[in-house]
Amino acid sequence: MAEVEVWFDGDCPLCRREIALLRRLDRRSAIVFTDVATGAGSCPIDRALLLSRFHAREDGRMVSGAEAFAAMWRAIPVLAPLGYLARNRRVLSVLERLYLAFLKVRPMLQKALRGR
Repeated sequence: MAEVEVWFDGDCPLCRREIALLRRLDRRSAIVFTDVATGAGSCPIDRALLLSRFHAREDGRMVSGAEAFAAMWRAIPVLAPLGYLARNRRVLSVLERLYLAFLKVRPMLQKALRGR
């Protein structure tokens, strides 16, 4: 049974690549990956909000941004140490700032990948 559910933008080439890698690493099938772009599956919150920022549900609790990545990492043994480290508020704060910076360049990266 899955421990974590994540919602991702399947129309985003960057997101598809990242999710494909994480699916390969998730050998225990501990994560349910839900493509928000297809409309399949349930959206626990507004679809536009799900598409604007990475979201996950861990132990019944919705999280987003760096905290959502950390929840996903904890479900994958090889990434779990980083996920547990992110439980430290200072570490999570740094990761969140990096995530917010990434969100600013994400459209350019998406455009570059779509052009390939």
